[in-house]
Amino acid sequence: MSRRGFVAGAAMAAAGIGAGTGAGAAPAGRRFHACLSEDALEADPALLSTVRQAGITDVWVTGYLYGYWHYTPERIAAWRSKVEAAGMAAHVCNVPLGHPGDSLGAMAGDVPLSPPKHWKPGVRTDGSLYSGTSLHAPATAENCAAVRQLAQLGVRRVMVDDDFRLGQSPDTIGGCYCPEHRDAFLKRHGYPASRWPELVDAVARRDPTPLLREWLEQQCDELTACFRAMQVAAGARVDLGIMVMYMGCEKAGIRLEDYRRASFRVGEGHFDDGSFGTVKGKTVELFSSLFHRRFCSPERALSETTAYPATALSAPNMAAKLAVSTISDVRTTMFMSGLSPFPRTHWETLGPAMRRNAAIHARIAGHRARGPFKHYWGMPSRYAGTANPFSLWLALGVPFEVCAEPPADGWTFLSDTDADARRAASAPPHGQQVARSGAPAVGLEVAAEDLAALFAWRRTILPAIGAAPHIVEETPAVCAWYPTAHAAIVWNLTDAACTLTVRTGDHNQTVALSALGVALIDLPPHV
Repeated sequence: MSRRGFVAGAAMAAAGIGAGTGAGAAPAGRRFHACLSEDALEADPALLSTVRQAGITDVWVTGYLYGYWHYTPERIAAWRSKVEAAGMAAHVCNVPLGHPGDSLGAMAGDVPLSPPKHWKPGVRTDGSLYSGTSLHAPATAENCAAVRQLAQLGVRRVMVDDDFRLGQSPDTIGGCYCPEHRDAFLKRHGYPASRWPELVDAVARRDPTPLLREWLEQQCDELTACFRAMQVAAGARVDLGIMVMYMGCEKAGIRLEDYRRASFRVGEGHFDDGSFGTVKGKTVELFSSLFHRRFCSPERALSETTAYPATALSAPNMAAKLAVSTISDVRTTMFMSGLSPFPRTHWETLGPAMRRNAAIHARIAGHRARGPFKHYWGMPSRYAGTANPFSLWLALGVPFEVCAEPPADGWTFLSDTDADARRAASAPPHGQQVARSGAPAVGLEVAAEDLAALFAWRRTILPAIGAAPHIVEETPAVCAWYPTAHAAIVWNLTDAACTLTVRTGDHNQTVALSALGVALIDLPPHV
């Protein structure tokens, strides 16, 4: 490590936020990692060789689990050495707070599913208790001790799993509603006890009132402070990253701005064939990845390419997930299936798909997707919306770009909570906005989130998209355009092979795609 790198890393650790140094810096090309528990590695001695031959460069073994060293530090160290001897880098994935239910998929029944008894449970708004994803003493102190011990073992990259959040699910408006957290909130703002029912009512109505926002800011402060404390405990030489769940944001206590300089595992949420197998499942997966990429550089971004349970996602669908990272310019794909591995035969499909996506990705890496359609997930949705964004428009074969605010040009698609906020606003909107439900308003039209309805709507606006490339056929497919690379990526969202026509002005070109296939096309130099 250079002196400059060390000084920069030390400064970031001292500030309590940062990207780590040295070992944490990812190269520009596409990389492929796998999370493999010590149990999985011990059960299949050939697994390391299999994943390495497929193209895996880094393996993340399982570390500290919400109050337990189920895998002892000695066992972790031994497997890190074996991974490195097999020619791959070795890192550790921790689960800091636990999950409100079994999300580990353990190979045996000996893994504890809830934190130890000296950790307090979480409390819902109705007073019922749950385990995991709540933060009380001594959780921060014990997690700090754990990352400090991993650093002493020589571990240089640690990822805190997506159970590091204060929402039980992507839909939940989070926080622990116990008397301790209630009293701290009322005291912090000088509110009387009579304001508490008002907050509980806002949560039930999913209304992003100022009171609800203040509550969630407190949850974000608490979770960020825990993360920063772990960074300081780990030291400047350790890159501590955060795995953000599908559509994870402020309503789960994750203030996304706080993690801009950290390694950031972007959230996916469709881990089985039933959910990912639909067109909507694929578009919402891409939507989440694009949203999270607003807050991290491509070099620091890792995917959540997960199957759960381990056998629930077929090899073709897992291979199809690679297109999400390619289109989003997420440089590191991180495969996971809980503590049990997915079938070893998956790697026969994944290896060629990894190489194909890496070749496509090399052409567009560092180039920004542009287009007349605008991807937007606003603060009202981040505080109080559901985890079901308006995403099916991504299947219309029209290029798009990601925006922090609705721009003056093109068509910005609003999810329900953002659309409600737009209707309530007195100022006119910037540009044309589209909601999927509710009443039209000035500058706001409505198009049902249904493929037939959306393609019918597309016919009305297609003449106005200008010279942007688009897919002629009304076949569900993503078209991502990178004008500075003079290229576009086309992703077939159907389970049937097809040939699609990409029209750019008066220039047509065809592309043949396998089922769920992805391809890069070169565009005319003037485009």
